Amino acid sequence: MATSDQNINPNLQQVFKGFSSRAEQTNFRLYDFQLIRQDLINQLSVRKGERVENPEFGTMIYDAIYEPLTEAIKEQILADITRILNSDPRIAASNILVSEQGSGISVQADLTYVPYNITEKLRFNFDQNSTLSLS
Repeated sequence: MATSDQNINPNLQQVFKGFSSRAEQTNFRLYDFQLIRQDLINQLSVRKGERVENPEFGTMIYDAIYEPLTEAIKEQILADITRILNSDPRIAASNILVSEQGSGISVQADLTYVPYNITEKLRFNFDQNSTLSLS
C-alpha cells in the first residue's frame, strides 16, 4: 500500500510513493495518482475473504460471476464497489455502473484522485477466469 510524505514543494499537497510488482516501469516504483489507481486495482483483484487476517479486504464480485445478473445481485455489487471506493480517502467516485460484459461483469466509474484533482473514467472487467482487466 501507499505511504504519504509531505513534499518540500509547497505547491504539492502530498506525494504518494509506493512499490508494485505490477508496475509497468522496470523499477516497480509508482507515484501519486498511478499508485492510488494501482492500490484500487490490487483490492479489486482479490476475492473477499482471501486475505489473511483481513477478511473484509477484496470484492465479492468473483462470487457473483457465475450467478444470473439480477437486480438484487447488481445492487450487492454496487454496494460492494461503493464500499471499496469509499474506503480510500484519496478517491472520490461517481456514476458507478454495473453491467454484464460477455461472460463476466463490468463496473464503470468516474474516479477523482482527490489530492490531485484528476478525474478519469475507468472500466473494470471481471471474467470467469477470475481475472480483472482495466479498460
